[in-house]
Amino acid sequence: MSQITPDVVAAHGLSEDEYARVLHALGREPNLVELGIFSVMWSEHCSYKSSRIHLKKLPTEAPWVICGPGENAGVIDIGEGPDGTRQAAIFKMESHNHPSYIEPYQGAATGVGGILRDVFTMGARPVANMNALRFGRPDHPKMKHLVQGVVAGIGGYGNCVGVPTVGGETNFHKAYDGNILVNAMTVGVADQDKIFYSAATGIGNPIVYVGSKTGRDGIHGATMASADFDEKSEEKRPTVQVGDPFTEKLLIEACLELMATDAIVAIQDMGAAGLTSSSVEMASKGGAGIRLNMNAVPCREEGMTPYEMMLSESQERMLMVLKPGKEAMAEAIFRKWELDFAVIGEVTDTGHMVLEFDGAVVCDIPLGPLADDAPLYDRPHVSLEDYKVWAQVAPLDQVPASADLGVDLLKLIGCPDLASRRWIYEQYDSQVGADTMQKSGGDAAVVRVHGTRKALAISTDCTPRYCFADPYEGGKQAVAETWRNICAVGARPLAITNCLNFANPQRPEIMAQIVEALRGMGDACRALDYPIVSGNVSLYNESKATGGGSAILPTPAIGGVGLMEDHSIMATVPFKAAGEAIFVIGQSNGHLGQSLWLRELHGREDGAPPPVDLAAERRHGEFVRQLIAAGKVSAVHDVSDGGLLVALAEMAMASGIGCTIEEIGDHFTAFGEDQARYVVTSAVAETIQAAGIPMTRIGTTGGDSVRGPGFAVSIAALKAENERFFREWMEG
Repeated sequence: MSQITPDVVAAHGLSEDEYARVLHALGREPNLVELGIFSVMWSEHCSYKSSRIHLKKLPTEAPWVICGPGENAGVIDIGEGPDGTRQAAIFKMESHNHPSYIEPYQGAATGVGGILRDVFTMGARPVANMNALRFGRPDHPKMKHLVQGVVAGIGGYGNCVGVPTVGGETNFHKAYDGNILVNAMTVGVADQDKIFYSAATGIGNPIVYVGSKTGRDGIHGATMASADFDEKSEEKRPTVQVGDPFTEKLLIEACLELMATDAIVAIQDMGAAGLTSSSVEMASKGGAGIRLNMNAVPCREEGMTPYEMMLSESQERMLMVLKPGKEAMAEAIFRKWELDFAVIGEVTDTGHMVLEFDGAVVCDIPLGPLADDAPLYDRPHVSLEDYKVWAQVAPLDQVPASADLGVDLLKLIGCPDLASRRWIYEQYDSQVGADTMQKSGGDAAVVRVHGTRKALAISTDCTPRYCFADPYEGGKQAVAETWRNICAVGARPLAITNCLNFANPQRPEIMAQIVEALRGMGDACRALDYPIVSGNVSLYNESKATGGGSAILPTPAIGGVGLMEDHSIMATVPFKAAGEAIFVIGQSNGHLGQSLWLRELHGREDGAPPPVDLAAERRHGEFVRQLIAAGKVSAVHDVSDGGLLVALAEMAMASGIGCTIEEIGDHFTAFGEDQARYVVTSAVAETIQAAGIPMTRIGTTGGDSVRGPGFAVSIAALKAENERFFREWMEG
C-alpha cells in the first residue's frame, strides 16, 4: 500500500493539481522524502508562486546596483574604501511572522539570525540591524506577551551576536490581533572583490556543511508560513526554530576568515526549508546536479531520517561548494571556531538532486521542476475600483472641528502609534561596533562605514492604513517615505529592499492589494531612481482564530538604504538654538483622510490616503539634501504620521527647545498628512529660498513650549504624555 495518500499530500500543503505536476515531473509516485522536498520548495514561502509574475515588473537596475533580486541579498556600490578598493553595501529584509506569533522570543530571534546569515553569506560583515513590527490592539489579552517576547528576542539575538540594532518602526492595529508581523533587516559592508554568490559549479567539487548540528526544530516551517492560522496554531510550536546567537557569531567569523582565502566556489545559508532549499538553489543556479550522503549530515538527535534532515530549519547552518583540495584548510578554520564541518556530497552533471542514506538512494528528483519550473499562478484579482467598493472605506464627508489644537496634540503624541519607543530601543544594543551615528528617534539610522568618512542611512517604512484604503497610493507612499527619511539626514537614497506582507492571495480582493501595491512601489522606484534589489514575500497572514477570518492590513514594508559621502555633514531632528526660523518645504493642503488625528481622536478610518506626487518628492528631497550639504539648515524632520504639529512637537521634545508657530490656522493644517514635506530650521533664513520649491516660513524656535494661535503645550507635558503609554502598559 502506498505511503502517499490524498491525506498525506494535503498535509504537505500541495493541491491536487500540484501533486499531479509532481507525478509528471518524476514519471512515478514520489516517496515521502521526495514529497516533503516538493512540498517545501513549492510552498508560497519558498517559490513565491502567487507573486513572482508581478515581482518581475519591478525596477531592479541602476548603474550602482551590483546584484539585484535572486541572490541571498541585494548589493550596491558605495564607492572606495580606506585602502582604495571599492566597497559594497549588502542588505535584505525578511519576515518571521507566523513563528513570532506562536513563540515570540524564538520567532523574533531566529528572524534576526536568518537575515544576518543572508547578508554575511555574501561576504559582508553585518553593520546594522533594523526591524518593522506590527502588533494588534494593546488591550488584546495576548498582545503584551507578544510585544515583550518579540522585543526580547530581537534584543537577545542582536545584542549577543554583536551587531547593533539601530532603528525600526512599531505600529498597532486590530487587524494584527491574530497575526503579528515581525520583519527584520540587516545591512552589511563588503569589498567588491570579495562578494560571494550561490551558484554551485565545478563537477566533482565537494559540498560541505558547516555550523550547528541538525535537529528536529523547524521541520515544515516554510509550509507553516504558507498557510492561514487557525485555532490550532499553538500546536505548531515545534515548527518554530530555536536560535543560538553565540554560535552565529562564531559562524560569521569563521565564514569571513574562509572568505579571505580562495577556497569557496559558492555559499548559501540554510534558511527556510533548510538543507533542501540551500542545496536545490545552489545546484539549479549553477545548472548542475547535486549528490548528498545523508549519513554524513551532522545531527544532534538520534535516529533522524533523511526526511527530517532535509526539512529541518535548525539555525546557524551554511552549505558551501569548495575547490578540490581545500577541505582540510577549511575544516581547520571551522574546528578552530568550534563549529561542525562535514563533506556531505559533491556537485554532479546530472541535473538531479540525489540523496543516499544507508547505501540506498532515498531521493532522485530533477532540479528543474523543483526550482525554475515551480508552479506560477496569475491569481484572479479585482480592479482597483472594485477593490475600493469591497474595502468599504467611508468617504471623508464632515470632518469634526477641533476645540483645542493643544489638547489634540497631547492626545496624539501619547497614542500607541506615536508614543516614545524608549522601552523598546533601550533593550537593543545600538552602539556595538562604535559606528552608530544616529539611532532610533531620528528620521533614518546612520551608521559610519568603518575607517572612512562615508556613512549609510537606513530607514524602514510603511503606512498600512493607507495601503488598505488605496493599495496603489499606499505602495507609492511606503517607498516615498523611506526616500524622505534618508534625504532628511543628508544621504542620497540608493536602493530598497522590501518585505511584502499580505493575507490570502487566493481571495481576489487580497490579490488586488498585492498587484496594486506592487504597481505603486514600481512607479515610485522608477520616478525616484531608487531600484529594488532584494526582498521577501509573506502571504497568508490572516487568522481564523480571531473569528471570521481576520486578514492583516496590506503591509508592504520598505527598507531603504542611502549613502552619505561625509558623515560630518549630517542633519538631525532636534532644534539647535532659539531664534531660528522654521520653514515647511512642500505643500500643506490639510489632507485628513486616513490620518492619525481622525483615527485616534474620532475613531474613524475614513477617506482616501494622501496622494503622493512623485515628481515633488524627488524635487523636495534633492533640495533638502542640497541645503544640508551647504550647511544652510540646522535641523530637518520629515512630516509623516500626525502631520505638521506632531513633527514640530517631536523636534521640540528631542531638543528641549520650544517654538512659536504663526502659520498654523486649524486642525487641517496642524494634523493633515500631506506628503513630500519637511520641516527645516535655519539661522540664515534669507539664503534658503529656491525657485519652484513651495516653502513657507511658519515660526521661530525658542521657549519651553510648542505654541501657536490659541494654544500652548509645554515640552514637559508633551514628554510626559509621549512616555506614558509603554511605561504604564508594561508596568501595569
